[in-house]
Amino acid sequence: MKRQSSTIYIKDYDYVLPAGQIAQFPPETREESRLLIYSGGNIEQDIFSGLGEHLPEKSLLVFNDTKVIRARIIFHKPSGTRIEIFCLEPVSPAAEVQEAFLQQGSCVWKCLVGNMKRWKTGMLVKQIRTDTAAVDLMAGVLQHNNDGSFNIEFKWDPPGLIFAEVLEHAGLVPLPPYIERETDPDDESRYQTVYAEKDGSVAAPTAGLHFTQDLLAQLGEAGHKFAKVTLHVGVGTFRPVTSETIADHEMHGEKIVVSKATIEKILAHCGKPVIAVGTTSARTIETLYWIGLKILAGDTQNCFSIGQWEPYQNPATLPGATIALDALVKLMKKRSLDEIHALTHLLIMPGYSFRIVTALITNFHMPKSTLLLLVAAMAGPGWRDAYQFALHGGFRFLSYGDACLFFPPPDPIR
Repeated sequence: MKRQSSTIYIKDYDYVLPAGQIAQFPPETREESRLLIYSGGNIEQDIFSGLGEHLPEKSLLVFNDTKVIRARIIFHKPSGTRIEIFCLEPVSPAAEVQEAFLQQGSCVWKCLVGNMKRWKTGMLVKQIRTDTAAVDLMAGVLQHNNDGSFNIEFKWDPPGLIFAEVLEHAGLVPLPPYIERETDPDDESRYQTVYAEKDGSVAAPTAGLHFTQDLLAQLGEAGHKFAKVTLHVGVGTFRPVTSETIADHEMHGEKIVVSKATIEKILAHCGKPVIAVGTTSARTIETLYWIGLKILAGDTQNCFSIGQWEPYQNPATLPGATIALDALVKLMKKRSLDEIHALTHLLIMPGYSFRIVTALITNFHMPKSTLLLLVAAMAGPGWRDAYQFALHGGFRFLSYGDACLFFPPPDPIR
């Protein structure tokens, strides 16, 4: 793997992104954002409401139904100094997001802290009001982690509230750092997909921000099918690649949850168009294949954890997606599992052969990012032509920006 990845220089996935093309606000209406379509070297443009005109017949669209939590909490010291705590993931007494939100009285989360140099000791206190009570929320540092984050203990009184209620009233929408403004009331709804269900993300799966219920209904009436997976987006999604080659980059891990019903739906669609709505959905769908492959190899103990290099360490000839997903479904039935919980570090980069995903709906991504590498893996070298077209055409970039629909080059290796 080192040989292949050492030839991928991150400088080759750089481009000049003018600050003026980084969208600071969403479009007036979701589906009126612009859409770039890249297929077979050809570039077209449309508005997102016309998506159905560009999809293969009877496509299966796979969405990430994660929901953005109010992960930013602003405290002020008695002196007035502002301290911002950004909740990343739960630590204790529960490490699973859904269970962590149900904790009462206290909990510990891994967090980023803004202005930490001004918060040396002591507890921070913030008074909030819920629908039923006034609440004192306290925060204290337990541990400084090697990655620059901190383990922060939160306590609140009265203790009967669950942490989800605390965040709902104390937290703010965690807009990405390149949106250089304070949140406003519209962000509460616009930085959230219309189909979001599962609390847990600190960043939106932005490809889904363009969909409306009306557009989903139109696509359904046209014969397209839908499925949902869950990948809780972490702050690692904004982490740039700082190493010279991708071989020295450590891919962040993200937890995924996928139901047996969804896996069976994808299995039934193997060999037909499977459209990943967003890079998170693409990583999740492809991870399912590698889980199935480990099961086929007899590794049923560690199958629900996929490392970043595992797909590149296999022989050239591998079982098809139908065989791999069937093995996964059979294991779930044997263990009476309605859903799987897995951890993926999967790094999709040029040279990766997509096993299930046949096209990708996504936004325009940051230069020198793993998200851009994934786009390049799908589109081939033509990704640069598409991006240059978008830059010269005034498309809006990043989270609140415009969308693209990428198809692979002709005759991809699968």
